[in-house]
Amino acid sequence: MIQFLVHEAADSVGVATVDIKAGETASGLFMDSQKGIEIKALDDIPLGHKIALNDHAEGGDVIKYGEDIGKVVANIKKGGHVHIQNLKTKRW
Repeated sequence: MIQFLVHEAADSVGVATVDIKAGETASGLFMDSQKGIEIKALDDIPLGHKIALNDHAEGGDVIKYGEDIGKVVANIKKGGHVHIQNLKTKRW
């Protein structure tokens, strides 16, 4: 069962298609290549939220849909929940 989608190879996050529980190995799919990926979730990832595909250092960028969607404001580990607690828009 696919639990998250990654839109393209350059993306650094996937989007949960179901609720993912901390500790489970989640199965994902790259939409551009149809290649599978598995990541152990470090946190609960609610439906529609982002899961980190790799470590993100504070001050770095998050890429989703091939676009820079914001700045990392707290370190994020691979498999972590990427949301408002660790990602902020660059608009403000």
